[in-house]
Amino acid sequence: MTGPLKIVVTVKQVPDPNSSLTLEADNTLSREKEVVLDPGDECGVEEGLQLKEAHGGEVILVSMGPERAKDAIRKGLSMGADRGVLITDPQLAGADALLTARALAAAIKPEAPDLVICSTESYDGSTGMVPPMLAELLGVPQLTFAKKVEVDGSNVKVHRQTGDGYQVVEASTPALITVTAGIAEPRYASLKGIMAARSKEIKLIGLGDLGIERGEPAETIEGLADAATRKAGAVIEDDGTAVDRIIQVLAEAKVI
Repeated sequence: MTGPLKIVVTVKQVPDPNSSLTLEADNTLSREKEVVLDPGDECGVEEGLQLKEAHGGEVILVSMGPERAKDAIRKGLSMGADRGVLITDPQLAGADALLTARALAAAIKPEAPDLVICSTESYDGSTGMVPPMLAELLGVPQLTFAKKVEVDGSNVKVHRQTGDGYQVVEASTPALITVTAGIAEPRYASLKGIMAARSKEIKLIGLGDLGIERGEPAETIEGLADAATRKAGAVIEDDGTAVDRIIQVLAEAKVI
């Protein structure tokens, strides 16, 4: 029998995927337009809530961003999460993946959660680097690309679909899990949930509170270029030599 779980879900406020995206002069995404809770993080919140409903406990949302990012946390609270933590500091503007992971780790460690749930990558950055960095900084195993999660006592098991097949991976808690968009359909916030979210705690903390200094970035954007246009494919007419021609093309591409 599994006891109550303390679950941290990392969430992020991102530009609305349905709006047009523009870049600032420093090649970072403009966040002046409509911003929302990252759709991938909604799936993480949903999975956290389902685990809480099955085993008891609490779900804490941890985010990093400007003060307006409280709106993204509030969305998760209206879904049913218990409280939120927002790391907000002017020094964090344009933070790279490593600084983001360091700040998140410093905020999460005092919570001592059984599980940390992240989406596989954020909608805006799409690097997928923060979750593995976060797991390393927290000193916990990571179970990635989960499409199903099972918890039994201090054991957590995830089912994952990879390019090489279906895998079942397990580890002892505490652990970090990254979830895919297909793991759960995020619930709609009820009117009761929206009203309740107004009174739920969102704690604001800065880098000074976490004992972190920004320092030199570990990564920088050197430049941007348009993606290469996909070339038109070749059409092979079946004139009796099509099979030989296809084999030749595959051999030239070193597929066979």
